[in-house]
Amino acid sequence: MISTLILMAGPFLMGYLMGSIPFGLLLTRAAGLGDIRNVGSGNIGATNVLRTGRKGLAAATLLFDALKGVVAVVIADQVGQLPAVAAAAGAVLGHMFPVWLGFKGGKGVATTLGVMWGLSWPVGAIACAAWLLLAAAFRYSSLAALLSVVVAAIAAWFLTDPRAAMLLTLLVPLVWVRHHENIARLLNGTESKIGQGKKQAA
Repeated sequence: MISTLILMAGPFLMGYLMGSIPFGLLLTRAAGLGDIRNVGSGNIGATNVLRTGRKGLAAATLLFDALKGVVAVVIADQVGQLPAVAAAAGAVLGHMFPVWLGFKGGKGVATTLGVMWGLSWPVGAIACAAWLLLAAAFRYSSLAALLSVVVAAIAAWFLTDPRAAMLLTLLVPLVWVRHHENIARLLNGTESKIGQGKKQAA
């Protein structure tokens, strides 16, 4: 038991440190847009970066937030599946609760998708496909994210290691909790649809 914890501790810490890199904050500052935490929802993720009107920065944020999850898992997987799972958990928690930002980070969807790709590319592909289909059907980015992680977690039990599937299943309620404000707006009908914010601004 102790040896297993020691084996997981290093990859978890590595994943946490990689996951805690706030790309949304770094990219917007580098672009001269100031602190993204003072914009919109105050979140450091790609959705809030998009509120700056810079689609390229938002896409870059999404890509890098996902890649840090992929890279953390791929590196740890060189040691074994269990270290890879530990690194995946660390990456998502690092993004959500980065020590550099007072443990106030993003909602974790992009990084969760990244670790899904790292642990099992078919699961990652299913998650992305589910998001695209649900977003097209309902026009709510948050709803698509919430449901796509559920779909992917279910798929993981058929397509990957049980330990990886267990982690991805445990990440689902964590992602949902981080979206509690979006869920409240979905329930009361005030959540913005994809493209709606731009129209309102116009």
